[in-house]
Amino acid sequence: MSKLFKLSPLLIGVVALAGFLIYINLPADDNSPEGGFGGGQTPVVVSKANNQAFPVIVEALGTAVANESVNITAQQAETIDKIAFDDGDVVQKNQILVELNNRAEQARLNELDININEAKRQLSRIKDLANQSVASEQLLDEQQARVKALSAQKEVAQADLEELVIRAPFGGRLGTRLVSIGSLVRPGDLITTLDDLSVIKVDFSISERHLASVSPGQTIYATSVAYPGEQFTGQITNVDSRIDPVTRSIAVRAQLPNPDLKMRPGMLLQINLEKRVLDALVIPESAIVPQGDSQFVYVVEPDDEGNQTAKKTTVILGERKPGLVQILDGLSKGQEVITEGTLRVRDGSVVRILER
Repeated sequence: MSKLFKLSPLLIGVVALAGFLIYINLPADDNSPEGGFGGGQTPVVVSKANNQAFPVIVEALGTAVANESVNITAQQAETIDKIAFDDGDVVQKNQILVELNNRAEQARLNELDININEAKRQLSRIKDLANQSVASEQLLDEQQARVKALSAQKEVAQADLEELVIRAPFGGRLGTRLVSIGSLVRPGDLITTLDDLSVIKVDFSISERHLASVSPGQTIYATSVAYPGEQFTGQITNVDSRIDPVTRSIAVRAQLPNPDLKMRPGMLLQINLEKRVLDALVIPESAIVPQGDSQFVYVVEPDDEGNQTAKKTTVILGERKPGLVQILDGLSKGQEVITEGTLRVRDGSVVRILER
């Protein structure tokens, strides 16, 4: 059984476009002075050289760092009595995270309270006796010193007791919980991590030749492979005071607001820094024909007979960006250059403009 083969309109369009591109880019016949087909005219596509705002972009790679970051650890060796957070919780400053066993410290504090109360009672009695000249001034001074010493011991015990309650030093997002109730933790043992992600810092390096063009307060744009098509905007906060003598680069730090907490510490960011904006004469990059160390374009101009001809012209290039190039010398505003079909033309070839 035969089936009818249907051509898709999209397939037809792709084939037609491919044929057009092949046709206009076929090498010219060296035996033809004009180097073209159909009456000696080579079909081309042209574009005008125009002045436009041309931002010069400095690109760099940077690593995201949290605005504030800390490892939550214990200050004393003790077992965990209570855990007041879950993985990934957002916490506020001074919020309680973990409570360690404090029975011994609490008992010591209660003992000191009793001793202080007794010492103060004895001090009051000695004062009365001293007023009656029954107790000596030395005895009174010794009792006052004892009250002060016990009060100081209480402050130390109170500090020890407070160290058994682990709090968030600042607001942020917690990481993974690495302990359980009943675990014995020692000083330095990691309990969890805490990061302030409201602002992301990013450190990157640029060449020393860009030093004069960067300064604190300058805008940067960052992108990440995690969020294709999305751009994050921030500002430079610091330009390092020293240039690396090995790489001849300078370190720059910027801050990017992160209200949605999309960016995370350790993320690789592509940084684009707008160095300056030029009022530049610009043409499409496809018009450039390299030859050795020189760069050429084909300028379309009318000849004496009124035909459009291609004139090979040397140009000096400036800054580039995707698809466009700045022309420093060799062209004037409004001149038309060939952007498609350059492989088919020669200097002096008669051309037929298909599209502007």
